[in-house]
Amino acid sequence: VQLQASGGGLVQAGGSLRLSCATSRNIFSINAMSWYRQTPGKQRELVATITSSGSANYAHSVKERFTISRETAKNTVYLQMNSLEPEDTAVYYCYALVFVSGMSRSYWGQGTQVTVSS
Repeated sequence: VQLQASGGGLVQAGGSLRLSCATSRNIFSINAMSWYRQTPGKQRELVATITSSGSANYAHSVKERFTISRETAKNTVYLQMNSLEPEDTAVYYCYALVFVSGMSRSYWGQGTQVTVSS
């Protein structure tokens, strides 16, 4: 599975960005897709997940501000980020989890930088 993330950039606090993650695989065959983020010196943090059934979960820090969604026709997952805060500054990574023959496989996209200025 190849993942292509895009949409990062520089935005002022309170602004919005939408990240995209295009997959090379039919999105219905991917058990879950997530967005993670990472800042220097810190562990990668789970931001949001959407399952193959469409259920979504969020980190507490982004609930009510971020929305994960998918466009099945384009095999693409989005992360709409509103009311951005400087603390949201990070490299954001797209992630896919696939179960094949009872074994899980993880795939990562390249990161996309999000910078929120105060």
